[in-house]
Amino acid sequence: MTKYKGLLLLGILLFTFSCSKSSSDPEDVNATTQVDKSGNLLATGDSAFDILSNDNFDKLLIEIAYVSGFRPTESAMTQFTDYLKQHTFKEDIEFVYNELSSPSEDELTLQEIADLETSNRTVFNTGSTLAIYFYFADAPAEGDDLDGGLVTLGSVYRNTSMIIHEVTVRELASLSSSINESDVETTTLNHEFGHLFGLVDLGTEMVNDHQSQSENEDGQLVGDNHCNQEGCLMRAELQFGGSSGKSLSSNALAKYEAGITSGCTLSGATVLDLLQQNTAKGVATVGLDPECLLDIQANGGRQ
Repeated sequence: MTKYKGLLLLGILLFTFSCSKSSSDPEDVNATTQVDKSGNLLATGDSAFDILSNDNFDKLLIEIAYVSGFRPTESAMTQFTDYLKQHTFKEDIEFVYNELSSPSEDELTLQEIADLETSNRTVFNTGSTLAIYFYFADAPAEGDDLDGGLVTLGSVYRNTSMIIHEVTVRELASLSSSINESDVETTTLNHEFGHLFGLVDLGTEMVNDHQSQSENEDGQLVGDNHCNQEGCLMRAELQFGGSSGKSLSSNALAKYEAGITSGCTLSGATVLDLLQQNTAKGVATVGLDPECLLDIQANGGRQ
């Protein structure tokens, strides 16, 4: 009898060990599983076709990472969603809001912004879902001059990454009685995302040549990935502040980029001026011109 009890006890111990071992195996597998981030670490415009069409990805998952107190307005996000559905074939668009503590920086460079993304980003491409990351910051860009009207509202620096300097958006909007915060947010979001569409000649080829030019460091005129058509959302002066006679200085831009080249750095000087002009005309938003529409349609977009 004692012998049988001993065998029974041994069997129970072996069964318990076997169950414990098998139940921990999935945890061991999950612990070593790594997220493939490579598809979200490409250059600006490299995912233009995937954003515009449904061939490879039929869903957009957009993470809105924002510093506490600097969440974008619901109005701007609604208008931005309309913009995406107007120009892409994506009908399934989901937003995930990620509230973050402040990095406690007086200014931010793109390298610092990229480092924050590395620490805080939670969504990446998976299956048929294309993931996008926006960061709404409580700090201005390095080298801003608010008194001179030369400020950076936003920038794209990778194929699925964008920074909006929300604190600057709000300060700029407060300077006008006819323009509100959501107006500036919407224009900034739409312009910068236009570059993720691959505009202009930044991953989406031009049907007709409509790219504007600006001087490079050597004083030569080169294409600047912006549109030369009057009134277009992707107009170059929105980046450089041309219509006001002022521009972001090369020194300020160099400080901001600090090792990472942005696809576009949007200047606040002319955004405000353009929005005020449109308001006077009774036009609520700034849209893409026919040439830009031809380009995105040829690269898989809706119109």
